[in-house]
Amino acid sequence: MGDLFDLFFNSVFVGNILLAYFLGMCSFVAVSKTLRTAVGLGLAVVFVLTITSPANWLIYHLLLAPGALSWAGLPEVDLNFLKYITFIATIAAMVQVVEMIIDRYSPTLYTNLGVFLPLIAVNCAILGTSLFMVERHYTFTESVVFGFGSGTGWMVAIITMAAIRVKMRYAHVPHGLKGFGITMIVSGLMAMSFMIFSGMGT
Repeated sequence: MGDLFDLFFNSVFVGNILLAYFLGMCSFVAVSKTLRTAVGLGLAVVFVLTITSPANWLIYHLLLAPGALSWAGLPEVDLNFLKYITFIATIAAMVQVVEMIIDRYSPTLYTNLGVFLPLIAVNCAILGTSLFMVERHYTFTESVVFGFGSGTGWMVAIITMAAIRVKMRYAHVPHGLKGFGITMIVSGLMAMSFMIFSGMGT
């Protein structure tokens, strides 16, 4: 249990998928203008990552990995080359489910998120989590914790950025840095601030 907690802590703070690896920056910058949309997209990313990471683990280890088809009498078959397209298809299916749920229960949030909601399907943070899960040889339980932790870390980052951007509306930002410029500077400062956790995780 302690190892799972360490993995969760590491994926949220130390190895934050956004601030440590800078994956998912496009929607992070575009949707962090208001707290409402940031929270909505953050929760959607947590849900998608928590589902797709273990789902892709099962797909990889039961179908795609070298020797995975031994149960079907085909131990020599290696479908590892289908990893990317299979993972993306799984992610797209989960994003479609999230999109339908948000459209049904929160039309306003659905409208505010706009094109960035379906673009979760091509969010590199989502695919990166599944690829990290394979590369690091996580177990099924670890993949669930890692997916949930990565999503939580991404949500923490975008909500923090949204809160800062709301405050910056009342700040005197130099004209040349307004908009994208100051957002990237704040992102860099946030990434540096998360480095204080580097000695606390595994």
